[in-house]
Amino acid sequence: MSDQDGYRVAEAYAAVDALAKELGSPLAAPFMTLSFMALLVIPSLKLSDKGLFDGEAFRFVEAVV
Repeated sequence: MSDQDGYRVAEAYAAVDALAKELGSPLAAPFMTLSFMALLVIPSLKLSDKGLFDGEAFRFVEAVV
């Protein structure tokens, strides 16, 4: 949500979306993907304030560096 004009918000969103892709994101819509990760309707992976949680194994996913 924003109090800005919709065109201005769309322009800013396009800029951060392009930056995410420049940084290597293979996702078509990285921020939309993140917005759906917290939904309970996604059964296998959930994003919480404590990290990525595997609902099937019932444990947090370890980061691969």
